[in-house]
Amino acid sequence: MDFTTRMTALLGAFRRERNGAVADSMRYYGRTYGLNYGVSLPTLRRLARAESTDHDFARYLYQQDVRELRLAAFHIADPGRLTPDEFPFWGDGLLNSEMAEEGAFALLGRTPSLPALFDAWTTPEAGWLQQYAVLMAVARAEAPQTAWIPRVVDIVRRAAASEFQESHLLAQGAVAALVNLGSRSEENRLAVQQAVDSLGTHSAEELVREELSWRLDPDL
Repeated sequence: MDFTTRMTALLGAFRRERNGAVADSMRYYGRTYGLNYGVSLPTLRRLARAESTDHDFARYLYQQDVRELRLAAFHIADPGRLTPDEFPFWGDGLLNSEMAEEGAFALLGRTPSLPALFDAWTTPEAGWLQQYAVLMAVARAEAPQTAWIPRVVDIVRRAAASEFQESHLLAQGAVAALVNLGSRSEENRLAVQQAVDSLGTHSAEELVREELSWRLDPDL
């Protein structure tokens, strides 16, 4: 079966689950989708996971201007094939925070290339969606690296210094990543605390400091 036929069948399944009220109530940061059926994420994930893993088909879906197809691509893609040469393709295709979060959940946090992805998407040159996506991927990673802690904090510091519009979203992503890192060991918890203590007084930096003060409190 060719990709167009498979896509049409999958699109039909999504169309049957359409929910205009959900589509109208969606809130996310970034660009809007060309077409949005408003399918709930649990339903979308169920339908996408019914497809077999097929990285080339996932890439095909990712290029369509339909919310459900683009999100389904993350679940159908093969994490093992997300190599550094593919980072630009997936990164440039991120439209908004919903895509960044679902991509982190279904694909980015599961790839063996996460260390290389972290290095590529935490640089000052990386876009805010790429930075947010990799922070959320670190939050879901099974074996995050202690050495990542300073760079996670640097993302918040840079966003705060530039008064970046999405600085609070990046701060929330950083909190999620640092909770995963800091909960691995007492050594990690102290390293997170030390790094966070170096942040300034911007509201995004304060958000990180306040959240982690209780989420990594050993007495709670």
